[in-house]
Amino acid sequence: MKIAEWVARLGEVWVEGQVTQVSRRQGAATAFLVLRDPAADVSITVNCRRDVLDGVALADGARVIVRARPDYYIGRGTLSLRATEVRPVGIGELLARLDQLKRLLAAEGLFATDRKRPLPFLPNRVGLVTGRASAAERDVLENARRRWPAVEFQVENVAVQGPTAVPAMIEALRRLDADRAVDVIVIARGGGSVEDLLPFSDEALLRAVSAAVTPVVSAIGHEPDTPLLDLVADVRCSTPTDAGKRIVPDVAAEQARLDQLRQRGRRQLVGRLDRAADGVAALRQRGRRQVVSRVDGAARDAEALRARARRSVLSRVDAAVSELAHARARVAALSPAATLQRGYAVVQRADGAVVRRPSDVDAGEPVRIRLAEGELGAVVQPAEQEAR
Repeated sequence: MKIAEWVARLGEVWVEGQVTQVSRRQGAATAFLVLRDPAADVSITVNCRRDVLDGVALADGARVIVRARPDYYIGRGTLSLRATEVRPVGIGELLARLDQLKRLLAAEGLFATDRKRPLPFLPNRVGLVTGRASAAERDVLENARRRWPAVEFQVENVAVQGPTAVPAMIEALRRLDADRAVDVIVIARGGGSVEDLLPFSDEALLRAVSAAVTPVVSAIGHEPDTPLLDLVADVRCSTPTDAGKRIVPDVAAEQARLDQLRQRGRRQLVGRLDRAADGVAALRQRGRRQVVSRVDGAARDAEALRARARRSVLSRVDAAVSELAHARARVAALSPAATLQRGYAVVQRADGAVVRRPSDVDAGEPVRIRLAEGELGAVVQPAEQEAR
């Protein structure tokens, strides 16, 4: 009771949200709305007089501003709003708010190029956040598998339009980001109006993408569609088809590139082998010339040494012959035979002793007289002894 009294004392407030349900019963004086916060899992019931909604076109997902007073229902313990005015949010106002949010996020650095992460060359698994059985899902899967048939996907089908889209996409993004097997996450949706694509410019979703560890690819709508998610994501693709081509390599193109690299490597290897063979042949010829030159030089050196040795030996032999002749002449000059040649004789006793004085022999003693040519025998005569 006290809570109801306290709430009743509150003044009117302006509330903005997305319409998730509209109830206008025929003949009823009161109409009911359900508003949902697009960035949080919060909704509230709004009731108003039927005439408040006259001329206001409302549909699920429409964004409105409601002027209302809080009302606490004691019986159920629920809080609701009693509206006196409902205004649809115009496109111009939405675009102005998006521009303001864009400037805010840019100032915080969420669009900075240096924080963009590169996509893996060949992801182990691709996470895909998209609508169930949507054309965007088909385009991503078919184009990726056409390029790389073995690619593996983990698809998270969520609402991509309306008041539940943002919380659902944030939750799917967090699940995929927590999965270590997922190497890249694609958020994809087909084209639509500005209101349809508003969830992809929601601040909560943009901050969740910025905080993700896994690289995120934005593939929203067609080429002219540029939600703020394109600026925060690591890679922006113009269409879901483009995303399917960007996240995996083309197996045919990679095979052709491998063939080109193999051919270029073969040409380089053959060229190197040819140059190496030419180098070996040149080294062999140069080595042969060096060996021949060294052998010829050694032969000339050996011949020179042989000639020098011959001259040295001959010179030494000539010197030895000359020295021998001189020695023979000296020996001949000193030999007793030379004296005998001059007419002298050597008298020797029978025992071979040389007689130098007459007193060395006795009378009648036989002696031997040695001449230059031959010998004579004699006997010592006394007369000769006395005469001497």
